[in-house]
Amino acid sequence: MATTNSASDQKPEVENGADFKVHVYSSGTELLGKQREKWSSVKPQPYPAMYSSVFGGIILDPAMMVIPMDDHMVHRGHGVFDTAIILDGHLYELDVHLNRFLKSASKAKIASPFPQTTLRSILIQLAAASQCRKGTLRYWLSAGPGDFLLSPAGCPKSAFYAIVINEDFSQCKEGVKVITSTIPMKTPLFATMKNVNYLPNVLSLMEAEEQGASASIWVDEEGYVAEGPNVNVGVITPDNELILPPFDKILRGCTAARLLELAPKLVEKGHLKSVKTNNLTVEEAKTAAEMMYIGSTLPVLPIIAWDDKPIGDGKVGKLTMALSDLLWEDMVAGPETHRITVPYVWESQLC
Repeated sequence: MATTNSASDQKPEVENGADFKVHVYSSGTELLGKQREKWSSVKPQPYPAMYSSVFGGIILDPAMMVIPMDDHMVHRGHGVFDTAIILDGHLYELDVHLNRFLKSASKAKIASPFPQTTLRSILIQLAAASQCRKGTLRYWLSAGPGDFLLSPAGCPKSAFYAIVINEDFSQCKEGVKVITSTIPMKTPLFATMKNVNYLPNVLSLMEAEEQGASASIWVDEEGYVAEGPNVNVGVITPDNELILPPFDKILRGCTAARLLELAPKLVEKGHLKSVKTNNLTVEEAKTAAEMMYIGSTLPVLPIIAWDDKPIGDGKVGKLTMALSDLLWEDMVAGPETHRITVPYVWESQLC
């Protein structure tokens, strides 16, 4: 039988806390040098560029990619965010994500320091300066720095941050197992707003990992399927209907919404009977022919088992992959209305 060591048996990180000396940095130059030393050993660089409205520009030095501690997004969670992907030198669905971003900001009562056209321009310029051809572009709007109080009244101005993350993703083709989350899901007000309060999402994912699953699914108080920790859920019924839960209590995923626009192509070909959003009970979902997660970098991830019960025959479904192919083709070669060409610049032009 395994035994647990008592606190007295465990070796402390510091032998004698009273003798532990905290270094005091005498200048910003000394601290910056320490940070640059740390980042110099990180290869390849995961964060090629960041924008900060606090600094008023694009930052290429990772040692300077920081935000103030008194920003209310840091200590009060008063902020919203969104993400767009960079694939083959194009920004996919940026405008759709920006629209959702500003709707979230309105719900969170945060006014943007810039109009939407300026935010869009900043993000495109940031992607260009990063030289990243494949990755994610994440951006945040916060109540801003000012103090450590609860009210944002002491924040002179909201803040806009964005960062490019080099990320190698590809079309998901392997199935995953999921569980029902026991972590309480967010109320509709917060679930439909993409805010930075992601602790329930984190705990929900950790719960799944602790049980050997890839992720989890939330079920609402009425017993209907809701969403995953950071993805939407869809099913193919035994009658070949594609059904996604309605977006009134969950986040309206941009990729899920795009899938609902593209999926009728499979109806025209006779592969699907219909495409719709509708409430799904757990029993209906678990007896589906196929099931999937839907999210930006997936874009479709097959679910082959839920709470140890196989979905369909327990294998990756053909219709799931057909839907994945539709989205991936749209990401790679879709219309210009959904793919913005990044106007990359040479490093010499950045100086």
